[in-house]
Order: sequence, then C-alpha cells, then structure tokens
Amino acid sequence: MSLTQIQNRIAKAENQAGRAPGSVKLIAVSKVQPDARVRAVLEAGHRVFGENRVQEAAGKWPGFRYEFGPIELHLLGPLQTNKARQAMELFDVIHSVDRPKLARTLARLSDELGRCPDIFVQINTGAEPQKAGVLPDDADAMIAECRALNLPLLGLMCIPPVDEDAAHHFQMLAEIAARNDLTALSMGMSDDFETAIAHGATHVRVGSAIFGAREAH
Repeated sequence: MSLTQIQNRIAKAENQAGRAPGSVKLIAVSKVQPDARVRAVLEAGHRVFGENRVQEAAGKWPGFRYEFGPIELHLLGPLQTNKARQAMELFDVIHSVDRPKLARTLARLSDELGRCPDIFVQINTGAEPQKAGVLPDDADAMIAECRALNLPLLGLMCIPPVDEDAAHHFQMLAEIAARNDLTALSMGMSDDFETAIAHGATHVRVGSAIFGAREAH
C-alpha cells in the first residue's frame, strides 16, 4: 500500500471521527527496512519516521538527514539508560519512557545537553509481563514524576495485546491522558490505526502498510 493511500485513510478516519484535518501525525516505522524502501518514502516527501533501536537509527539517519534535510525521528522501542544520551542526541521524540529511573536519567542528561526530546510515557494497558510500560495503576504517579523533573511530556503511548480488542486499550489510554490533562496519544499501527484515530490518537505508527513486510535478517 502506498504512502498516499495511508494518508488518505488517515484523512478519512479524521473526518469520520469529527477530528480536524491534519490532527493526526503519521510516523512511518522504518525499523529493519532496507534503505531503498526508506529512500522511496523520503522521496515521496514524508519526513516523520520511527525506529525501535538506537543503534540501527544511528547507522541510518545521519546520512539521510544530510541528504534530505530535517527529518523528525521518533524512538518507539525500549530505551536502556546506557543508550539514553545517544538517543537524546539523535531523536526528536521518545515514545517509550517506561520507568522512573529512565525519566531521571533523561532529566539529568537534559541539564547537561541543554535540550531534551519530547517524551511519551508508555503505558502497559494489558499488564503483559513481557512488555515494557508503566502499569495503568502506576500511570498517574509516573506522569507526576516526569512533570516534577520538568521533562517535556507530550502524552501517552500504548501497544495493545495482539489477541485483544484494541479499542478497549485505546479508550483506557485516552481516559488516563484526559484525567492528567495530556492531549497527545501515540497509539494505532498498521492494522488498527483507524480505530485508534476514532479514540483520539494524535500519533499513529504505521510500518508494514507503508513499506511492506519487514525482511528477515
């Protein structure tokens, strides 16, 4: 499916949800995609991309930024504290702030570097033991901690369990955000981004629907 087709589906979902045109940001998830596919999306004019791993992004994006100019880069995958400095220098937004220790590390590095990417707190809405994210019952405290550290908190992110109705999880995330006066919601991927938009998503993370299936390594 082409970038234009995805953009058109987002615009239609915005309209059906009574949302303002352009209120949803499309993050093209380029993790483990070959450079040729990423280049094709850049050449089509898209400038917002998501990566899961700091090391992969560090090898890919400086060159593309040199060639294509400003590119907004989002870190979507888990972030180890020992990679935090590199992440802060490379990414514009970090979606996976999932524990107080990481928040404190980002705050300390922000003071050192004089800048900090915008952040989302990742909520583990399904309370899945294998998945990163703050448990819903701990969400308010984590949000309060990020604010106390003066981190540039944009909103909340979730990845619903694959075998459950995503709408329930999107609604849960929206409710946590609303009671904490947060307006940005990073939720929805290739298979469910229209449902996410209906529940208030402001950032959708679409990979395979744009690039095709990821190639095995």
